Amino acid sequence: MYKFLFGPVPSRRLGMSLGVDLIPKKVCSLDCVYCEVGKTTKLTLERKEYVKTELVKNELTDYFNNNPDPDFITFSGYGEPSLNIKIGEILNFIKQLKPNIPVAVLTNGTLLYNEDVRKSLMQADVVLPSLDAASEEAFKKINRPADGLTIKKHIDGLIKFSKEFKGKIWLEIFILPGYNDNESELIKLKKIILEIKPDSVQLNTLDRPGTLNDLRGASHIELKHVLDFWGLENVIIIANSPSRKNIKSYRTDTENVILETISRRPCTVDDISKITGKHVNEINKYLDVLEADDKIKTVKQERGFFYQIK
Repeated sequence: MYKFLFGPVPSRRLGMSLGVDLIPKKVCSLDCVYCEVGKTTKLTLERKEYVKTELVKNELTDYFNNNPDPDFITFSGYGEPSLNIKIGEILNFIKQLKPNIPVAVLTNGTLLYNEDVRKSLMQADVVLPSLDAASEEAFKKINRPADGLTIKKHIDGLIKFSKEFKGKIWLEIFILPGYNDNESELIKLKKIILEIKPDSVQLNTLDRPGTLNDLRGASHIELKHVLDFWGLENVIIIANSPSRKNIKSYRTDTENVILETISRRPCTVDDISKITGKHVNEINKYLDVLEADDKIKTVKQERGFFYQIK
């Protein structure tokens, strides 16, 4: 079993995606209220070699020597991947090893004000940064940033990166009712979108419990209202997509293992991850489908949210 690789995961955006996790749980520059991985335990802007680069390279070499090529290789995982100061080196290593496999980076985009971070991502084929707020007030309320990180830094970094990057930018905006769906915030967000000029704007919302109890996901009608309000041709809704089950890499055996696990006793995402030996991000992809199929439900307990058979 690999320590830094997970999947391939059936991704609704990237097909069969091999995950590369360069950050320990849960080190991030944000502590977003909606994070499906859980509350940030180390809130930081410090960039360093959080995991040994040579060990990641060894796992990648072993994987490609013994497995078919995935559709994508994706930097994502427990925290913000660009906090790893060696991300550019590992990205370049992948490109030398497998030049024909596209590489994606899932990032919150908050470190793109740093020129070194922007340079380190230039070899990627697709970068999927996030932008959930246009005002400092909403930024602090939704994303709860590390000290020294402002919405202006975040936006300026996204704009600079969009001017320098030659690949595709798919900007993800997470809509939370009562947090960032008011007219004033939406007008400001549209203005920023027009400055960034991403190839795609992807509207998402809460599928599973976040880190706060009072959160709810936006309905399809509410997301459609945002889409219509902006009136931009490159905006799509990606939330609540059970179509992942139609992806050929979707594993029914993995789904069955999860169902068998929680049929014995309710489990948190972390519990399921430890029992199955699969990464939390991989487990979450299957929970999406199981919830959409109305097979499971969540129950709030003292230790967090537990999944059980419905």
